[in-house]
Amino acid sequence: MECIFQSVFEFILVCVIVGFAQIIYVLFGFGSGLIAVGTLALILPDIKDVVVLLLFINMPAEMLVVFSSIKKITWKNVSVIFIGVLIGIPVGARLLNVSEPVVILTILGIILVAVGIAFLFTPGIKPVQIPKWIDPPTGLISGILSGLFGTGGPPLIIYYLIRGDDKAVFRGNLMAIFLLMTIVRFPSYFMEGLLTTERIWSGLTLIPAVIIGAWLGNRIHINLDESVFQRLVSTALVCIGILLLFQSYKP
Repeated sequence: MECIFQSVFEFILVCVIVGFAQIIYVLFGFGSGLIAVGTLALILPDIKDVVVLLLFINMPAEMLVVFSSIKKITWKNVSVIFIGVLIGIPVGARLLNVSEPVVILTILGIILVAVGIAFLFTPGIKPVQIPKWIDPPTGLISGILSGLFGTGGPPLIIYYLIRGDDKAVFRGNLMAIFLLMTIVRFPSYFMEGLLTTERIWSGLTLIPAVIIGAWLGNRIHINLDESVFQRLVSTALVCIGILLLFQSYKP
């Protein structure tokens, strides 16, 4: 069957990138898009191929984490936030058509760097009891950013980091929301004609690399100390914020 890869070397290179992205994704509960989309876009000329591939390769990892953390996930909280996400996505998509998102991207980058540094250098900071009314706006902001930039994770990461959840709950809640987003995106991609035979087959051929990466990420996560995990998440926030700032000012 036909696939989108032009050579065996290209296929192997994509497998390596996908495998590494899944290690990070399963380890932290976020970061796959930041790594995979930016890197694969340099190899695969059609960004639509990249986006559809990412949809396929993330779903197994999301299912793995959600299944293994199902008793730790705070489902009521996840459901409320996800409703906000669903409302925010079309709003963000609309804003993308009628406004210049550079200012929003810059503000988001600054916030991520500031929060990441704050948690990185004050590891003993106490968890905050976040009021329940904050949940819908958090989901709404995440959805708007997802519609604008294709990355709605940062507000959720900050939210669960401030709550002080342990690493299993932190990762499980994030992955549960991302899995729900993936499930919603499948029919929309189908309706838009994005799920072509070549893309579906190509996504299936990457599953072994996805499984290996997800397994390695999960093993590292299990053996990772809570304090080390929080420092790594804080460092990742700073890195994402810096990348967003660079992206907002690129020509």
